[in-house]
Amino acid sequence: MKKTVLVTGGCGFIGANFVRLLLETRPDWQIINLDKLTYAGNLLSLEDISDQENYHFVKGDICDKGLLEKLFADHQIDTVVHFAAESHVDRSITGPAEFIQTNIVGTFTLLESAKKQWLDNGSGGTELCRFLHVSTDEVYGSLGATGLFTEETNYDPRSPYSASKASSDHLVRAYFHTYDLPILITNCSNNYGPYQFPEKLIPLVLNNGLQGKELPVYGDGGNVRDWLYVRDHCEAIALVVEQGVVGESYNIGGHNEMNNLQVVELLCAMLDEKVGMLPSGEPRTSLITFVNDRLGHDRRYAIDADKIDQQLGWTPKLTFEQGIDKTVDWYLANRVWMDSVMDGSYRKYYEKMYG
Repeated sequence: MKKTVLVTGGCGFIGANFVRLLLETRPDWQIINLDKLTYAGNLLSLEDISDQENYHFVKGDICDKGLLEKLFADHQIDTVVHFAAESHVDRSITGPAEFIQTNIVGTFTLLESAKKQWLDNGSGGTELCRFLHVSTDEVYGSLGATGLFTEETNYDPRSPYSASKASSDHLVRAYFHTYDLPILITNCSNNYGPYQFPEKLIPLVLNNGLQGKELPVYGDGGNVRDWLYVRDHCEAIALVVEQGVVGESYNIGGHNEMNNLQVVELLCAMLDEKVGMLPSGEPRTSLITFVNDRLGHDRRYAIDADKIDQQLGWTPKLTFEQGIDKTVDWYLANRVWMDSVMDGSYRKYYEKMYG
């Protein structure tokens, strides 16, 4: 089934991995990658595939109504996979305005553009159209020691980031109920893997650990997350695009609950094994430093992914141990990519391309 897919935020962590998956596994799909190239958007993550015939990059903002309408009309886009979002909880606490603008207003503008192209122009024929909104398990709030988030769990966001994502989820769902826009929503657990911006836990620990710097851990390190390898997540999203039921939500989880301290200790052990101990002869766990906990830090997230398993046949292929081994090996083999992010030189590639 041929498609013309608008991927928003395709230069971000999950978006770049998704673009790579589509180009590798669905060569008859046309991919339009729209990215604003904020600090977290990295063209170098897609540099080696940028000249493929069925791939086209556009620098732009999802809040730009005129640009979106032109893209929908010019490329006859029939599918949207919407990753573009401000996503770092810490940044949302200190500067929530950008999260409201991008995550809520941007999603609204994108919905309006899809509605105009697919419904309002009189052409009809939305049977094959899909608008897939990629969201997070953080919209559900915080769990106690037991229990899992299902698709029916009430929303209870606790940070400006999760509140903005919850708002966009509600908007997307409203466009289905009000206008019959053919939407789908996925809510995923914590992703990890190649090309992740090093403000997030796993690449931060890897980078600091390799340099012998402190490894900051919030609070007591007991906050639990369900870890999902990014390739598994991208395969689930592609499956939902192709086979998901319009109007439905699907939780996507890795079945890998671990607390933050366990993750950091495992990464330390893997680095010690793969590159050797610190110059002092000490293990990297000696670098762990407990810092003041994040404001409103949710204690535990855990996903019930039975629905996507039972209805679409998706389960994650990798355990956390398998996925983290692949991830550590990737970062060790791609130090140039990581160094370019850490020293800011990746921005020079943008400037060369776009001024």
